[in-house]
Amino acid sequence: MGQRHQVSNSRTTTHFATVSTGYYPVVVAVFCGLLLISNIGATKLIEFGPIITDGGAFLFPLVYITGDVLSEVYGLKAARRAIYLGFALAVLAALTFWLVQISPPANGYENQEAFEAVLGFVPRIVLASICGYLVGQLLNAYVLVKIKERTQEKALWLRLIGSTAVGEFADTIVFCTIAFYGIITGGEFINYLIVGYLYKTLLEVVLLPITYRVITAVKKREPSY
Repeated sequence: MGQRHQVSNSRTTTHFATVSTGYYPVVVAVFCGLLLISNIGATKLIEFGPIITDGGAFLFPLVYITGDVLSEVYGLKAARRAIYLGFALAVLAALTFWLVQISPPANGYENQEAFEAVLGFVPRIVLASICGYLVGQLLNAYVLVKIKERTQEKALWLRLIGSTAVGEFADTIVFCTIAFYGIITGGEFINYLIVGYLYKTLLEVVLLPITYRVITAVKKREPSY
């Protein structure tokens, strides 16, 4: 009896969860990765002549483009799921950097002040990013889906630009106010606010051909679309 039981167990099938063949997990991973990298890059203010912005300007517009892909292809519910996941990861990043910052440095470690000067600023940046990100991304997704309900598969350019104009406006105001109010003031702050909004919005317009191709490619490869 015992021998037969062992043989039976040895032939038992090993089970694993089924992995979706869709691209949704990949798009979500890219979306969250771009968000986290942008948050860290935003700790540095950069200046190109009269233009003042932050390091997040390099990648953050791509967060909105990826968000457009999520909303356009997968709908509002799926886009919200990705937005909330990005929110949770941003909070985790802020908490982790804070814990590392307050932990006592080891003997021989001489970069504590440098660490605090750069990543010690991340919690405020993340707070600003979380607030702006949630408002901006949720508005972006909502506006895009609502326009799509009216236009169906037509006028993709209208919902991409329209949703970005609304989402980036809310995001920029909230983020800039929380992150840099009191650090840069007066005309410089207004400059930072306006330039940031125009840059992010115009960049999406410039990248529309690429966004079109990405959305078209994902739609064609998604079995359920």
